[in-house]
Amino acid sequence: MKFDTPATNNPIDQLKVVGQPLDRVEGPLKTTGQAPYAYEWQDVPGRMAYGYILGATIAKGRIAAIDTAAARRAPGVLAVVTHENAGPLGRGQFYVQRFLAAPEVDHYHQPIALIVAETFEGARDAAGLVRARYVEGRGAFDLAAQRDTAPVAQRAPFGGPPETAVGDFEGAFAAAPVTLDETYTTPDQAHAMMEPHATIAAWEGDRLTCRTSIQQMNWGLRDLSLALGIPKDRIRLISPYIGGGFGGKGTVQSDLVLAALGARAAGRPVKVAMQRPLMFNNTIHRPATIQRIRIGATRDGRITAIGHESWSGNLPGGRTEPTTLSTRFLYAGANRMTRVRLAVLDLAEGNAMRAPGEAPGLMALEIAMDEMAERLGLDPVAFRILNDTQVDPEKPERPFSTRPFVECLRVGAERFGWSRRSPRPGAVRDGAWLVGMGMAGAIRGAPISKAGARARLDARGIVTIETDMTDIGTGSYTIVAQTAAEMMGVPLERVVAKLGDSSFPETPGSGGQQGAPSVTAGVYAACTKLREAVAHRLGFNSADVTFADGEVRSGNRAVPLGQAAGAGDITVEDSMEYGDLSQRFAQQTFGAHFAEVGVDAYTGEVRVRRMLAVCAAGRILNPKTARSQVIGGMVMGIGAALTEEMTVDKRRGFFVNHDLAGYEVPVHADVPHLDAVFIDEVDPTMSPLKAKGVGELGLTGVAPAIANAIYNAIGVRVRDYPLTLDKYLEHLPALA
Repeated sequence: MKFDTPATNNPIDQLKVVGQPLDRVEGPLKTTGQAPYAYEWQDVPGRMAYGYILGATIAKGRIAAIDTAAARRAPGVLAVVTHENAGPLGRGQFYVQRFLAAPEVDHYHQPIALIVAETFEGARDAAGLVRARYVEGRGAFDLAAQRDTAPVAQRAPFGGPPETAVGDFEGAFAAAPVTLDETYTTPDQAHAMMEPHATIAAWEGDRLTCRTSIQQMNWGLRDLSLALGIPKDRIRLISPYIGGGFGGKGTVQSDLVLAALGARAAGRPVKVAMQRPLMFNNTIHRPATIQRIRIGATRDGRITAIGHESWSGNLPGGRTEPTTLSTRFLYAGANRMTRVRLAVLDLAEGNAMRAPGEAPGLMALEIAMDEMAERLGLDPVAFRILNDTQVDPEKPERPFSTRPFVECLRVGAERFGWSRRSPRPGAVRDGAWLVGMGMAGAIRGAPISKAGARARLDARGIVTIETDMTDIGTGSYTIVAQTAAEMMGVPLERVVAKLGDSSFPETPGSGGQQGAPSVTAGVYAACTKLREAVAHRLGFNSADVTFADGEVRSGNRAVPLGQAAGAGDITVEDSMEYGDLSQRFAQQTFGAHFAEVGVDAYTGEVRVRRMLAVCAAGRILNPKTARSQVIGGMVMGIGAALTEEMTVDKRRGFFVNHDLAGYEVPVHADVPHLDAVFIDEVDPTMSPLKAKGVGELGLTGVAPAIANAIYNAIGVRVRDYPLTLDKYLEHLPALA
């Protein structure tokens, strides 16, 4: 099916099932332990063996010699895989990391060996017997040291152009009567998902089946094929349940490649779960940034010049953190400039983490907007409303498909009680607490991609949907089932959704906030074809048929849906493809975040007291699961604002706090009541469902809202995340 004109009325608009706050259909399986994660599958043919990854203990250099003899002699050891016997290994297309030191070492904890044994304990103990001798090289680990020499990044497939320019930014900034020129920094951050990277790999002849934890099946097939040098059609990936990903499981990581190599070497199925410390230094992460933002405005607050420059680091060939994306679309301003620079660092690869670009970019931009509002004597909400734009600021002839950003701001301000905020920092006290309010705008791209699905109707009237879409805890099963139920006129319990198998029709998977709109559009296409096939079987004119209450109706005739499959199941397959609407319209999601914090006047301790998110993301397919995604993003934003930072040892080149004891994420005691509401809108330029993704919008803007609230509470501006108390403690207001 081709979608190339804006959607009109269709069966989805009935909203009998779609748009309803229904419980997650796979919830009972997860709460009863019947939903197997990658490491937990029991139905693997053959006797299971266990793999243990051994990581490099240097950050740069090469392996001069590796002695595995003692490990091979250890009880129960079946194989030891190193660069000496692994054979040639390729790289994927999205990540640039190499899956095995061979023998060059690119970063700390890059795998140097996989030990396979009869038991996990045996593999782990044998790993301690491997002796590696290194020739250590000189590495680069300090982004700030390369700020003055880092070149402009190369153009990458994702993240937009490395440089943009509209009008005369430098001239307009110099001429502006009110200006701001500040630098902000964000640290390296870890995905820290609950389920580790894990794989069970099994070979049957030259065919490989991997039960794994991966977000995007199509990329996984492609990149595993490239890594192992085998055709994609000999690989099957199975990943129906994923315990969190946040982009860190987007495509192939070393657990998947090494499990496949270990299974081939041992002649047995092999399961590998990456140890938590290796997840920080071995897999990808969100890289640190340095960001300079310049804003010029007239005295009445209209932006005339806005410039955003950013620095990040990566392995050779890696991509930059596209922090300037938000600045290109969020606010008006005739004269504009963005530029991203990329340093070479010998740390683990920096790559996609929830809302890459927008999340760290807004951590800088939305503090800068507050600082500028203060210089102008304007309320922060009013300043943002004044500089709204209904057209792409870089291409004024290109309108936004929908843009209720101002409505998000106004609704949020009203619901949060923004009018009660004191504009004077440090003015509000509640006992020993200094209390402040802050807010920030939010934006995240709304991509959508070709997606397919297979739909089958049986004689019982059960509709089964198969698609390789994954569920990373976001509710994919439920919205797939809701779409099919709405299209086929059956209750939700009459739909079976099967996901996460690369043998099913292809989708873009879970990533980039495109999963939900893409897969539901694919299901729509398949169900449209199924409706036509059912009508044909029953002798109806498909143009006059209604599907409702488990029946197919035309005129005064009504037939049970299952009767159409009485002579045999009806199975169809289709996909949704797209025309040029995304070029004709700027498609984005928008939001506004509000936060209230308390800062202990004696100790400087910060407590988030309440938060509100107002989001606009097209039609909300399931308000319950969407709200869950947004409040999850808000929790993640609390961590980004206050605690999360991977500390780099700049001498040895590794992340020191590489576990959940040292890398501090928010816990229950850190999280207050969170409120999330949705603006009622549809976007007919997206798909027949008129929906957009929302999972990453819930994160963007949260951290700067908290940062701005802290400033309002204490009057100390911190531009270096996370906002730990050592950065402002000595500047707290004097106690009365």
